[in-house]
Amino acid sequence: MYENIKTETDEGIFRLTLNRPDSRNALDASMLQEMEQALKEAESNPDIKVIVIQGAGGKSFAAGADIKQLYEKQPLDALVPGMQGLYNQIENFPKVTIAAVNGFALGGGCELAMACDIRVATKKAKFGLPELNLGIIPGAGGTQRLARLIGKGRAMDMILTGRIIDGEEAERVGLATYFVEGESDLLSQIASISDAIVKKGPVAVQLAKMAVHKGFDVDEGTAQWIEKLSQAVVFGTEDKKEGTKAFIEKRDAVFQNK
Repeated sequence: MYENIKTETDEGIFRLTLNRPDSRNALDASMLQEMEQALKEAESNPDIKVIVIQGAGGKSFAAGADIKQLYEKQPLDALVPGMQGLYNQIENFPKVTIAAVNGFALGGGCELAMACDIRVATKKAKFGLPELNLGIIPGAGGTQRLARLIGKGRAMDMILTGRIIDGEEAERVGLATYFVEGESDLLSQIASISDAIVKKGPVAVQLAKMAVHKGFDVDEGTAQWIEKLSQAVVFGTEDKKEGTKAFIEKRDAVFQNK
């Protein structure tokens, strides 16, 4: 069905694999279109609770935008949603997104990882925004998300120097959520995270994500009001009744996403 990505679903987990290993999974226009289509399918499937984005080949998560296509870009091309629009969709996706980074995550690849809710990095992971080397700037949310994740000073250093950091440093400064040694550990960690999330109330997961994202850049009073309104919504769901009842009855909850 797809030429540039692979997808598979297993027990509530939707795995989206960037599958251009010969080009280090460079993010060309065709791949971005296929990713958008795959995410629409995952969003419409109520059985899917977690999206895992990973790269094929064992060397790269995503090495960034296709430079040949980038060379042809004109000023007005920067104004279309493009990669930035897709990554905004991923950030606001109603289900949890996890980036499995086992190799290079540079430029647009780093920006893709940052758009995900959780990032798991191995010792092979390499994060960076080297766009200034090409005479351009990070344009898919990189200047904003990196500063919010690791602080303005560190983000300024990485962007201006083009410095690339490994997975261990990425976890230390807050760019990666988890650091693991190798690929087997990566799979185990993601399985553990996914298993924990799949057991949660889906409506509550979606609204918790929204409350964090929408509340982050507003004053605290407004953010807490967003939180209260989100709580009001979940108080009216069947999942809230099931979750609290299951706790009282000392059993596992069976959520129905309603």
